[in-house]
Amino acid sequence: MLTGATGYVGGHLLSVLESRGIRVRCLARRPERLLGRVGSTTEVVAGDLRDRSALAKALQGVETAYYLVHSMGSAADFEEEERADAQCFAEMALAQGVRRIIYLGGLGHGEGLSAHLRSRHEVGRILRESGVPTLELRASIVIGSGSLSFEMIRALVERLPAMVTPRWVRVTAQPIAVSDLIHYLLEALDFPLAGSRVFEIGGADRVSYGDLMAEYARQRGLRRLLIPVPFLTPKLSSLWLALVTPLYARVGRKLIESIIHPTEVRDDAALREFSVRPMGMPDAITAALRDEDREFIASSGAHEPSPARRTVRRGNRILDTRTLVVSAPPRRAFEPIARIGGRNGYYAYDWLWRARGALDRLLGGVGMRGGRTEFGLEPGAPIDFWRVEAFEPGRLLRLRAEMKVPGRAWLEFEVMPFGAGAVIRQTASFDPVGVGGLLYWYLLYPAHHAIFDGMLSGIARAAAANDDSHDRTLTIQA
Repeated sequence: MLTGATGYVGGHLLSVLESRGIRVRCLARRPERLLGRVGSTTEVVAGDLRDRSALAKALQGVETAYYLVHSMGSAADFEEEERADAQCFAEMALAQGVRRIIYLGGLGHGEGLSAHLRSRHEVGRILRESGVPTLELRASIVIGSGSLSFEMIRALVERLPAMVTPRWVRVTAQPIAVSDLIHYLLEALDFPLAGSRVFEIGGADRVSYGDLMAEYARQRGLRRLLIPVPFLTPKLSSLWLALVTPLYARVGRKLIESIIHPTEVRDDAALREFSVRPMGMPDAITAALRDEDREFIASSGAHEPSPARRTVRRGNRILDTRTLVVSAPPRRAFEPIARIGGRNGYYAYDWLWRARGALDRLLGGVGMRGGRTEFGLEPGAPIDFWRVEAFEPGRLLRLRAEMKVPGRAWLEFEVMPFGAGAVIRQTASFDPVGVGGLLYWYLLYPAHHAIFDGMLSGIARAAAANDDSHDRTLTIQA
């Protein structure tokens, strides 16, 4: 049984467990968040950790239960909430005959720990004393796209060319790559366990948050100035963080209060008794950025129409998605997309596209590059200042920009059946680098809005003209 399946670590673990053919039952407070994310063999039980009837159902017949939840995002007393959740879970796990609990806690030693670390240890104690053998893994910072700590570092480095850094930024930690953490959690399934055990796990390097910021900046090609100051307290830092990264304000403050405590591995038993050999910090950041690209591509397709227009953030990427329904069948709806670029143009504001190409050539870029080549739409073929990254005839075309921009950009078209017609979904994606990338996106957004709207409308008109039976288009309402 898996708790926390809608969270960052739990979501990663769920996909790996399913890929290995392991049957999983998830307890979720909001089961709708798992729709489309679980396999056919995975069962989802609605309920929270203090719903004893839901817990009884979720734990019935379970041999191993993963405990991967926390309440840091709660506005209430999260320590009390976590204590009550753990106590109820422990009692129900014992009553239902669970043979093993695997718990992910936090590193930290000594007295005077932060509320966050103190609560992590208290939950571990409750589970270990439950009467059910419990394997507790204590980890430091988790490095991976989507991890709260990693996203805070990313937001600070991407948005601030210069940062004042208090003394606690130089406190050491032992960050672990999410892939190594998942390997530990998987091995814990079959680890010989007579009673309860605690293992401290971490990556190969002992570094500070300042080291993490510097390495992330290096890999992103950013120059960042870190100015050490002695007087910025964790409380003041959390208020400053709320201004720069408001999305993480509530939990960010609780994390910052924990940073003043070193989170290093002092007991290396995990290295002796597990087969995992964790990577170092630079490799973990490289893997996080690489895996983010892979996950983005894997999740870029949609199975249902989305709202007519929306702009969202996914990790560091900004996605502008626009959707139209056309009466033409998918094959005909895709034909205008397959002809895009070159002499056919972009179905709207072609003079702006040509001006952008001329500007790119002046800046030393590839420019319009003579339109299309004899290679057509096969991956790697150039189209103006784009290059084909993915092509599925009649369904998908993804272009990667090779023009000079402060970041990376893609333009994707997908066609899906919808009733007697089809849905055309157009997504412009931008991975901005630093403040310059963000300024580029937002300053040009009014122009991009008109261009992207005109392009999709032009494609829809061309698709309707291709259809022998209908010539009208309908916009999906948001």
